[in-house]
Amino acid sequence: METNLHEPADIRSMGIVHSALRRDLERTRMVLETQPYPDGRRRRKLAAHVLWMMRFLHIHHTGEDVGLWPLIRSRNPAAGALLDQMDADHKRIAPAVAALEEAAHAYRDNGSAREELLVALAGLGDVLLPHLRREELEMMPVVAATITTAEYLAVEHEHFVKPKSFTELGAEGHWVIDGLEPDDREAILRLVPAVPRFVILHGFARSYRRKAALLWRDGPAAAVPSLNLSLMEDRPR
Repeated sequence: METNLHEPADIRSMGIVHSALRRDLERTRMVLETQPYPDGRRRRKLAAHVLWMMRFLHIHHTGEDVGLWPLIRSRNPAAGALLDQMDADHKRIAPAVAALEEAAHAYRDNGSAREELLVALAGLGDVLLPHLRREELEMMPVVAATITTAEYLAVEHEHFVKPKSFTELGAEGHWVIDGLEPDDREAILRLVPAVPRFVILHGFARSYRRKAALLWRDGPAAAVPSLNLSLMEDRPR
């Protein structure tokens, strides 16, 4: 299926990325709450993964703040109040990210910080998950109605892709598509040109599988799919 660059922006990638974050935050919680608790190399790798996710989230929010939201504000002044809400959300999330990073560093050095990490993880979820839901249900439809797919892809490339190395993008690509439904997987993969797509799919798969096997083992966490909003609504509270 070809992408029409002149149609209203195809915003599915935003929800797919959010779903990957929700998935691995949930996987992390499950692993931290399940005995035997991670120790040694697995504990250190889990802490490193949490720190990686927070770096990803920082780049993601910076790209919105610097690239996407100013474009929408300039094209659609009526969206001002909603954009102000997005900005306020990001400001509330930042301290929770910092607290989680601090807890992850402590846990990396000493497994006795497991409870501290769980508390920080829950604290992030309290502010991040409602924001992701609001962004997908309220903000992204405004984005779709305001700019074209070509403009949206240009912002994605400049602010979400360009700051990262190809190695970082290769690892990130497998993380994003982990547990996706076939249609969403295809929607993401067709955004990548054929040659780099082949390299990403075949050159980074083994390292991602090894990392996932170490972190999630064969336990319940490994079975958690990409958590879109529909699945989140169906999960027990």
